[in-house]
Amino acid sequence: MSVTFPPAFDQKIMTVPSDDGPIEIAYLVGGSGPALLLLHGFPQTKAIWQQVAPALAKHYTVIASDLRGYGGSSAPHGKSDHSTYSKRSMAADQHALMKALGHEQFYLLGHDRGGRVSHRMAMDYPSSIQKLMVLDISPTLTMYENTTMEFAKGYWHWFFLIQPEPVPETMIGANPEYWLKNHMGRHAGTGIFSPDRWAEYLAGASNPQSMHAMCEDYRAAATIDLVHDRADRESCKKLQMPIHVLWGEHGLVNKCFKPLEDWQEVADEVSGRAVTSGHYIPEELPDELIVEAKKFFKEKGNSSCN
Repeated sequence: MSVTFPPAFDQKIMTVPSDDGPIEIAYLVGGSGPALLLLHGFPQTKAIWQQVAPALAKHYTVIASDLRGYGGSSAPHGKSDHSTYSKRSMAADQHALMKALGHEQFYLLGHDRGGRVSHRMAMDYPSSIQKLMVLDISPTLTMYENTTMEFAKGYWHWFFLIQPEPVPETMIGANPEYWLKNHMGRHAGTGIFSPDRWAEYLAGASNPQSMHAMCEDYRAAATIDLVHDRADRESCKKLQMPIHVLWGEHGLVNKCFKPLEDWQEVADEVSGRAVTSGHYIPEELPDELIVEAKKFFKEKGNSSCN
């Protein structure tokens, strides 16, 4: 069962260069106006934007892509240093995609892992990202360095998925549907996912190559990504473009962290608020997200570096 988007959206694949060889990035594109890139989270695909992208496409040229290792994009086997799935590598894919599509500058909206890729992209390509919006995350380094018992119990998958290959891959592979229902259901219940989106997410969790890639995404977050993030902090490098963060009032990020303050540690111009949802904002509150995104990306902001 494939996830359907309006006919105005074209489904395509772009091959981009990388240190790991050519990477195919699957993406949807539709609409007109300023370019807006949408990046999904774990263990999902670009399908999370099914209820959001059509409305945004009335105002923007919307590109919704699959991250490396997810959905229809390439899922190369991870290197021993986990650099294949570093947020730097995954961000470079998406930046190359946008550049190949003719978008030297664009708006960026990322949920969950897509938000972490977006954070790295904004750090590495600051002149390309005009405004950045992230959903239900604090910066990775902040979350790891402030881990509490409550966070570890609630986000135990952060510590399970980083175990050496093939431990989590083998255990999840024994019953992917049970894993997916347990993981996604404990955040907001599975009723918020339409049957076609759920089928797509389950297909990813059931594919050994994709599941390995997802584990590598987390292994990178706990290793090489922290090296990159600490280097930014030590050099006092901060994001200069306007940042807007939304987080779920009922989620663990809200309980264990202070997203607004956390992002202010790494960026100069930050706004945001909690919304009445759990973790999966694009699928729990699509209408509210549409309004919030249109308002933020429409507003003028100072994106110059000081």
